[in-house]
Amino acid sequence: MANTFKANLRANIITSGNTVYTCPSATQSTLIGLSLANKSSGTVTANAYITRSSVDYALICMAPILSGSSLIVVGAEQKVVLEANDILKVVASANGSVDCVASLLEIT
Repeated sequence: MANTFKANLRANIITSGNTVYTCPSATQSTLIGLSLANKSSGTVTANAYITRSSVDYALICMAPILSGSSLIVVGAEQKVVLEANDILKVVASANGSVDCVASLLEIT
């Protein structure tokens, strides 16, 4: 088994589903960090979810992020396991207002 750390970065998240990461086939991944940063001048909200077999499972819904601040969706003791073909997506309430950093450990 090979373990590989990944950092997936997405700038300017928009109001429709932004794919941040897709777990490759024959792989399991551990989401060890998910941070969302508001770079706009006003408060925005954000959603993060995992899509598995065309069903969305929420990690966080309509979470407010103040201007100039960030939200740690996954971190510290919390980890999330992704199975093969799971998709991590993020949505913001205003186009281009949020950047996303996802840290993962892929196990193949």
